Amino acid sequence: MPPRVSLRKVCLIIVFLAAVSFLISMQDGFSWYTATAYSWKHNQVEEELPKVQSTPVFSRTEPQPHSFVTEVRLDHFTPHTRNRRAWFFKDGTEFPENHRGHLRLFPEQHEGDRIEEQLMYVPEEYQDYETAEKLIVAYNGLGTWAQKPGTIAFHGCPVNRCSLTDDRTKAQDADAVLFKDHFIHPGGVRPKNQIWILYFLECPYHTQSIRFANMINWTSTYRRDSDLVAPYERWTYYDPQVRQKVQDRDYSANRTKKVAWFVSNCSARNGRLAYARELGKYISVDIYGTCGPLKCPRTDRKCFEILEKDYKFYLAFENSNCRDYITEKFYVNGLGHNVLPIVMGGRPEDYQRSAPEGSYIHVDEFNSPKELAQYLHRLDKDKDLYNSYFKWKGTGEFINTYFWCRLCAMMHSPVSHRNYEDVNEWWRGAGVCTTKSWRNSDNG
Repeated sequence: MPPRVSLRKVCLIIVFLAAVSFLISMQDGFSWYTATAYSWKHNQVEEELPKVQSTPVFSRTEPQPHSFVTEVRLDHFTPHTRNRRAWFFKDGTEFPENHRGHLRLFPEQHEGDRIEEQLMYVPEEYQDYETAEKLIVAYNGLGTWAQKPGTIAFHGCPVNRCSLTDDRTKAQDADAVLFKDHFIHPGGVRPKNQIWILYFLECPYHTQSIRFANMINWTSTYRRDSDLVAPYERWTYYDPQVRQKVQDRDYSANRTKKVAWFVSNCSARNGRLAYARELGKYISVDIYGTCGPLKCPRTDRKCFEILEKDYKFYLAFENSNCRDYITEKFYVNGLGHNVLPIVMGGRPEDYQRSAPEGSYIHVDEFNSPKELAQYLHRLDKDKDLYNSYFKWKGTGEFINTYFWCRLCAMMHSPVSHRNYEDVNEWWRGAGVCTTKSWRNSDNG
């Protein structure tokens, strides 16, 4: 006879099974809600991020117009991003606070040109007008600096407690003596804590040879290893991770001519004229000025209007091949006129560090002028490839490097005694310049 089950036990079993069923359904429901919420948030984040696409990948056997592969559409830079730009940008509002921690002002402290670090530097103990003023003597006069005596050169600087004078009688008591383009020994012994600064704008071939040992404390030149780098122009990205933008125009449109060059010095040490003439055997090169058949005075604005309207390429050839030597021939004549510059002067790696990425062609990327011409013909026929050299536009700007602001800030830094044992060797020693191309030079 089967065991009898009481009504009470049956009810308990039913209640237990119902409870288990309820708990299982609750767990499934919660899991569904969690997964749905995560999916919604994930999709929301994806929609907020800029759409990223890759640029075409080129064969390693041909010149690379640019290696950075991220590009962002024009509308992805929000006003909020712009408002956070540092003070040295055109619309910048962010000023530095007193610095704490490791200094990155001098070559031995940090690699690169350190310009942004110097612009954003305020000494830890700096207290505005409670800080003692530093006196700087411009020993060669203030006329070539286009400055006036006093503090006006430092107005608006994060660190502004400095004053300028060209009165040589104050040199003995000054905190710094600045020599521009030409070094004149003041005579006597330099005071222990005084800083002598050598400023050169031109390259070693066109500057003074200095034979005094252990006299110069700081250098200020276009060279990236100078203490106070003074470049002809300084390109700075708004966001270092975004170096390309999709452009909304065809830069090749209606340009029927190939290569142009404005030049007056026909005896440059680097053989640029011979290179241009050899290039002209394989592609049309129009040479304006003393060294060519075409005329257009450099003071005439129409020259660059012609360049921008008619030509696709411009020869931004410097008069010397020296490290970091990149002048207005590239920055102003080339990049400033919506034309693709072909460069000669600094080493290829110098342009890579200083120029907007993918904005130029270096002659040393090619074995010969003929090979360069072949690539230019290809660009002339391929508008997409040609336009890829202009994707840097809108990703940054050429900033004012505020030489006087940086000088004043560095004068107030905790400077240790330092000097160049042989500044002439540093400036014009082996490997600094070459009369050949960098490709064929032992210095390259």
